[in-house]
Amino acid sequence: MNADIRVTAEAAVPDEEAVRALIVRCAEQVLAQEGVAFPAFIDVTLVDGGAIRELNAEYRGKDAETDVLSFPMYEFYNGQPQEPLARDPESGRVMLGDMVLNYDRAVAQAGEYGHSPARECGYLSVHSVLHLLGYDHERDEPDRLLMRRKEEAALSALGLPRT
Repeated sequence: MNADIRVTAEAAVPDEEAVRALIVRCAEQVLAQEGVAFPAFIDVTLVDGGAIRELNAEYRGKDAETDVLSFPMYEFYNGQPQEPLARDPESGRVMLGDMVLNYDRAVAQAGEYGHSPARECGYLSVHSVLHLLGYDHERDEPDRLLMRRKEEAALSALGLPRT
């Protein structure tokens, strides 16, 4: 896989190295599953509830804490670029965008849904990378179902199926 997934923690994350490795594996799985042939770059930041709430209010007009936000660099539609992609002249990679993940919220949701924090963090990571590639569960019902199938396929391949 010719991808660079950079994960930075701006909040305390227990077992941070394992969480970073999980996020990288999830992002790489989605890129491989989607047949992304170009060298890609994704910047991931792990934050707390307050930080993600501020971003959610600023960029989405929703003054509420959320679990993950995706900020695509390019317009894609269901995995297909809708505009020319430019490689960074220094790295040669295409910046797909940014993911901001609220790890504390992921852990809380794992408890609510009755599965492991790794499964929830993996789900949110896969979900976000699919958003960077233009999948959108809020567009319409067929797109929601398509995105859910792709999420579950990636998570099953990673050994993180729904329990």
